[in-house]
Parts: sequence; structure tokens; C-alpha cells
Amino acid sequence: GDGDRATSTEVSHLFRRGTLPHLPHTSSWSQEEGPRLLSPPPLTAPCKPGEGCGEPLPPLAAFLCCLQGERGRGTTRCWGTDLWLGGPLGRESRGVAGAGGLHAGAMDRAALLGLSRLCALWAALLALFPCGAQGNWMWLGIASFGVPEKLGCANLPLNSHQKELCKKKPYLLPSIGEGARLGIQECRSQFRHERWNCLVTAAAPPGTSPLFGYELNSGTKETAFIYAVMAAGLVHSVTRSCSAGNMTECSCDTTLQNGGSASEGWHWGGCSDDVQYGMWFSRKFLDFPIRNTTGKESKVLLAMNLHNNEAGRQAVAKLMSVDCRCHGVSGSCAVKTCWKSMSSFEKIGHLLKDKYENSVQISDKIKRKMRRRDKDQRKIPIRKDDLLYVNKSPNYCVEDKKLGIPGTQGRECNRTSEGADGCNLLCCGRGYNTHVVRHVERCECKFIWCCYVRCRRCESMTDVHTCK
Repeated sequence: GDGDRATSTEVSHLFRRGTLPHLPHTSSWSQEEGPRLLSPPPLTAPCKPGEGCGEPLPPLAAFLCCLQGERGRGTTRCWGTDLWLGGPLGRESRGVAGAGGLHAGAMDRAALLGLSRLCALWAALLALFPCGAQGNWMWLGIASFGVPEKLGCANLPLNSHQKELCKKKPYLLPSIGEGARLGIQECRSQFRHERWNCLVTAAAPPGTSPLFGYELNSGTKETAFIYAVMAAGLVHSVTRSCSAGNMTECSCDTTLQNGGSASEGWHWGGCSDDVQYGMWFSRKFLDFPIRNTTGKESKVLLAMNLHNNEAGRQAVAKLMSVDCRCHGVSGSCAVKTCWKSMSSFEKIGHLLKDKYENSVQISDKIKRKMRRRDKDQRKIPIRKDDLLYVNKSPNYCVEDKKLGIPGTQGRECNRTSEGADGCNLLCCGRGYNTHVVRHVERCECKFIWCCYVRCRRCESMTDVHTCK
């Protein structure tokens, strides 16, 4: 308060101890001043708590406050934490205006500039990934993340709703991890020859960002496939666990017991997969109410993601098959016992890939319900199993570090193929390089009595083509 400058070391020490006093606010601030946050105008009398001062809030103060409180009419309320100039937790809310009491005698220019840059970077990350928390559970399918059941619900990259469900049903953690692994593996398999090859981010540490990076929140066709295949993977793994008897609250589908057709010589029996329970849990774990979001764009993307989640679940239910076993003298098949079972997840992945190829673009404005973007096709209803997207896909041919797109340079291609893996399409017309690779392996191995194996050393030359 006497105007002496404090060093950045002294101020940071006070921050760590939580003893930095609540300083009076500044009297005025304008957009034109910009960096004047570092050396604000002279101090005036402080505002009383709960009263608005009618002054604009600087970006740094507004950002710090928005993390803890809410902005009222002409004033911002921040609940006291060690982060803010208000003291320890539990202190009553204070009216903060101006530069929040950061004046020239409190912190030197270099320290405050570094802090403001850090806050701006964090704000940009929050704006770039507004829905990232919804996709972080997908990290459970990555082997390097660890074993979910050993980490415990509190240490997993789940949102509050998912953690609560995890605590109630901890025995489902292995199935959740297996569902994520199934979805990731099938996504890679279906797109291994495409320009976008379902590449996951190499975040460090794992779980701190969306697994698929930009694609998870971009609202494109790729976003639609990711949400659908991950929801389908969760249904598939949970239903498999039920049929295997790994959980107490679900087992086989009991609704099909004691049914069938005596005249046709078959009846329901065995253990039918209870896909309805798997779909119920997938909805409970993944779906979030639209009313909890703010902003038109967020509501459109969330509605799109919810629809694609359901489309993935519908794909599992649609491909349920009926398997039967014959009973009778000498294999006469006089009576058959039948049950319903899920198809292989590879088959489900192929169906979702077809849905991806024929996905529907919707309007970025929601009125009563989602509509097709093309006005000429709006009379055609949107089906539950359609994949929906809002934005067109970016150019995956060229590297874009800002969006995390690696491009196709260096990707291996098939020179003779006319499909997506062909050098013409995968390399985007840039041409390709040819390398001769020599393979050395043991061949024509024979067992010699007694007791060793004798092999020849065989060499082969293979042409490998990579995109320029």
C-alpha cells in the first residue's frame, strides 16, 4: 500500500501461502489500454461486497473469476480461493472489479505477463474442446492407460455423472474398458486404408485430452462414426459380460424362455444375449440431457452426438441373429433349440462404415427437431439408424498442425489398387515413391533326429510405395 515494488519471488511466495491480502479495486479500465492491466490507473475506494461498480472486467480477472463464480450485473462474484486475491477457501464472496487489485506495487511486468499468457492459453484450450470430457472415457480402451479396475473410479478420465455410475457399478469397469477397446480397434480397422485412418492422439499423460483430438468435437462424418462405433462397442462388451455370467444384475435374455413353435419343431432355449440391458447401460453411461448445455452450436453438436450414439446401438440390435441346434435320433433334427446372439463386432463395424458413407448432413440450427441441411430433402424423415453430421470434413490430404491432421505424406499405398488404398486416391494426386525392401527369413525348416531343426535362410525383395 506504500507504493514499493515487490519482486515476483515475494509475490509467488505469498500466493503459495495464501496470505496475499485483498487489495482495493481500480477505478477505471478500457479496451484501448490493453496492457494497462500491468500498470493500472490510481487506486480508489473499494466497492462493497454485493454492489456493482459499473466497470468493465479485464480479460485476466474475468477468466480467473469465471472459474469459481458467476458474473452479476456490473460485478463479478468470486468465491475465495488461494488462486485469487481473496484468501483461503470458505471466505465470503467479494465484489471484484477493475484489475482485481493487481497494481504496479504487487507484481512486476514479466511475472504478470507470463500469468496472463498462461490463462489465455488455458481459455483457448477450453474453447477448442468444449465437449472433451464426454470423450475422455475412450482412453480406457488404450493399453498404455492402465487397468481401469486397479486405478479406481475417482482416478479415471470420467465426468461426474460417469464417476457416480462407476461407483454404483464398479464391476462394469472391465466391460467399459473392453467396449472402448473394441470401438477403437474397429475404427482403425475400417479406416486403415482411408485418408483419415482413425488416428488417436499421443497425449501425455493419457486421459488429459480427447482421444481422437479434433475429430471428436468437429461435427463431421468422422465424428459421427466415432460416437456410433464407441457406443456400439460398449453395448457389445456389456452384453457379452452378461451372457458369460460375469455380473449379478444381468444374465441371459429371459423374455425368450418357454416360447417357440411346436408345429414347426423348435423352441427358444439356450442363452440369448440380453442386448436390451447393454443398450440401457450404454444410454445411461454415455447420453447427457441437451437442456444442460448452453449455446446453439453446443446444442446442435450434442443432439448430433446423442443421435449417433443411438445409431451405433441400433446397429448392434439390427444384426442380432438366431442360432439353432438340432436334437433327434441320428441327427434327424426333429426338435431345434434356438437362441439369439449378437453378430461379430467386425460385422457391426462394416454396417456402420456403410452408414458413414451414406451419412446425412443436418442443419446447424435446431428448432423443434433436427432437419436435413438440403431444403429439397427435408421431407425425407431422418431414421434412428442414420449417421448425422453438421460440418464438412477438412482436407486430410495435407498436414494441418493446428487441427492435428498429419496428412497422407509417407503413408504406404497400393500401386495396383483402384480403391481408397490406391496410390492415386490416398496420395491425393501428388505421386508416390517406390522403395525396394529386402526381407530375410528362415524357410523350409525340417526336424532332424535328434533333436534340432534345420532351416534355410531365404531372401525376398518387395516393392513398397509411399505417398510423396
